[in-house]
Amino acid sequence: MNGKLISVIVLLCCCLQATAADPATGKKLFQARCASCHNVNKKLTGPALAGVDQRRSEDWIIRFVKASQSMIKAGDKTALEVYNANNQVAMPDHPDLSDDMIRDILAFVKEEASKAPQADEAPFSRPGQKEPNLMPLSIYNLPFMVAYIVLVMIVIILLVFLVNVKGYEHHMEEKKKE
Repeated sequence: MNGKLISVIVLLCCCLQATAADPATGKKLFQARCASCHNVNKKLTGPALAGVDQRRSEDWIIRFVKASQSMIKAGDKTALEVYNANNQVAMPDHPDLSDDMIRDILAFVKEEASKAPQADEAPFSRPGQKEPNLMPLSIYNLPFMVAYIVLVMIVIILLVFLVNVKGYEHHMEEKKKE
């Protein structure tokens, strides 16, 4: 009796482990199938996917990934909201993805979203606190500065020369008149 109970528990654990979503597989699938239009934390062509499992049910997400265009044509309210919120760009259907593959992608998205910095940690959240990356005059930008100064000097000399040529031409015309 005790041996049978242990066997059943081991079998259940193996079954549960086999059906658990795998973020590593989900990452590969996401990069191959989703990354061209989606990012986990920011909107691209499609919406940011962080928290999608909280906004929508897993069944709805699976149906939408497999046949989003069919859901839009059928008038699914949520599918239409997503479609309209993303400039009416339809997500291609992925009927070849199994439910478990989509769950793997969701597991990857959830894992990546948990790694994302909080809003206060974003590098652009407080631009007033950032210092500009200015390089003062140093040995590294000295050649640029010398070349710039020489170029300015050449332009000044050229302008002075042109003014003198015009003055000389004007002087020569006056001499001819005399």
